[in-house]
Amino acid sequence: MPTLPLISSLKGYRPEWLRYDIAAGLAIAAVGLPSAIAYPALAGLPPEVGLYASILAVLGYALFGSSRQLITGPDAGTVMMLGAAFISLGVVSTGDRVVVSAAIALIVGVLCFAASLLRLGFIANFLSRPILTGFMTGISLTILVGQIGRFTGIRIESDGLFRPLIEFASKIGDIHWPSLALGVGLFVLLRVIGAFAPALPGPLVAVVLAIALSWGFDFQGMGIRVVGEVPSQLPSPMLPIPQGAPIGELILSAAAVLIVSFGAGIVTARSFGAKNKYPVNANRELVGFGAANIASGLFGGFPVTASDSRTAINDSMGGKTQVAGLVSAAALTLSVLFLSDALAILPTPALGAVLASAAVSLIDFQTLRELWRISRIEFAFAFISIAGVIVLGVLNGVIVAVGATLLYLLMKSLSPRDAMLGRIPGQEGLYKLHRYPDARPIPGMAVYLLQGSLLFFNVEHVKGRLEEVLAGLAPDTRWLIFDAGATAQIDSTAVVMFEDIHALAEERGVKFGVADLHRDPLDMLVRSGVADRIGRDMIFDEPEDAITAFAAWSQKQPA
Repeated sequence: MPTLPLISSLKGYRPEWLRYDIAAGLAIAAVGLPSAIAYPALAGLPPEVGLYASILAVLGYALFGSSRQLITGPDAGTVMMLGAAFISLGVVSTGDRVVVSAAIALIVGVLCFAASLLRLGFIANFLSRPILTGFMTGISLTILVGQIGRFTGIRIESDGLFRPLIEFASKIGDIHWPSLALGVGLFVLLRVIGAFAPALPGPLVAVVLAIALSWGFDFQGMGIRVVGEVPSQLPSPMLPIPQGAPIGELILSAAAVLIVSFGAGIVTARSFGAKNKYPVNANRELVGFGAANIASGLFGGFPVTASDSRTAINDSMGGKTQVAGLVSAAALTLSVLFLSDALAILPTPALGAVLASAAVSLIDFQTLRELWRISRIEFAFAFISIAGVIVLGVLNGVIVAVGATLLYLLMKSLSPRDAMLGRIPGQEGLYKLHRYPDARPIPGMAVYLLQGSLLFFNVEHVKGRLEEVLAGLAPDTRWLIFDAGATAQIDSTAVVMFEDIHALAEERGVKFGVADLHRDPLDMLVRSGVADRIGRDMIFDEPEDAITAFAAWSQKQPA
């Protein structure tokens, strides 16, 4: 019977590790508490939902997750996806949103387990680094605009990026200046702490200061909005069953949340795995993320993913195992039980400052600059992702991001690299003629190398290249060999192309052959009968075999 990963990791637990795990766990809770309260507001959820998600998700991942360091929790991108799902589903009331968010978390967890069983960890790759950077930048800009109401005290009814700005301009006379002063002041404090004292938990400092000021100066009496009542008890497990939300639409929303949350989460997991030199298996991480989301959903939370800030704190504090996560969950539990009165007077401009600061931190200017310098096309795809989120919204932005990724892959595959090969006198092997000035074509024989798979969308391009090669062959060329060593896959369209090129070569008095075909492509040529039409004697294991066969064939030809 398989052992839970947590139990396996504890078998070799050393007593001296405990102080590191406890210190890391308390630090994780200190960093996680402000975001646990703030992030639910992005989706119109009460703060306790974020606390429940932060506690239970950590427990779920600690039991089933494969990483000793990774900490799960609320994430801006995931919560924005959830808010977009509410709009798509037409869920308005807070009570309904709580139930739907828990249901989506549960479905995300089930989908994670199913994806792991089906070995679908590759879905993490559907959001490439440029696409994910652009997507998170678009979300960050949307979050920043979304804080206008919390900073100014103005009720903003519009969604998106531009409409709230227009609405704000029309209501600019209603600004509540004490709220604005508090929000801007705390935002500046957070940026200063981040720049000059990054070891300090800036969000916690801002929240504690805001609560103290609220208590001392009666912010609520001054007209500054506060969080309000926060339940001081833990939730009971229940199966969330939304009323009026079609299961099909819930599953689609959960699938969109899964793509974004897992895409971002696996990047965090791999980053810390690379830093600390341990492998990260995407399919195993799906199990951990699935357990985290199911635990969150069953106890009234919302979808979660890997938290880069909490994982970074765990790493910097020397956390050794998931015991650190358990300690953080215990600390947050005590906060729910004993700090609810303090959290109730937390001013909402403080939440706006925490969210705005987090949004600014999510904009990866360095990566965008690198993309601009290294690859303009990848920068363009990052910009497409930004525009997709801003113009079409977060939920449709996922479709744009994934579509942009697939388009990028397709464009990279439409024109695979190729080369003509030859010999360097006195050296073994074949060399690309365009790269090595000393390389010379083999007299009477041409060798064409394709560096990529040969599939329906690029067959015409490759066929055109081969026609150009045939047209430009030296008059004494008698053989043309297609080196398929770098061609991992072909399809039925490619099989037809091989037959067409064989026929065209025969018309020009040139024998066409193929070398180093992988097993599956070779089987396709055999089953289609093209291998027989080309001639089994013209299909070679290696290009060197073709060269040897050509030498023997040449000797038999009449002078």
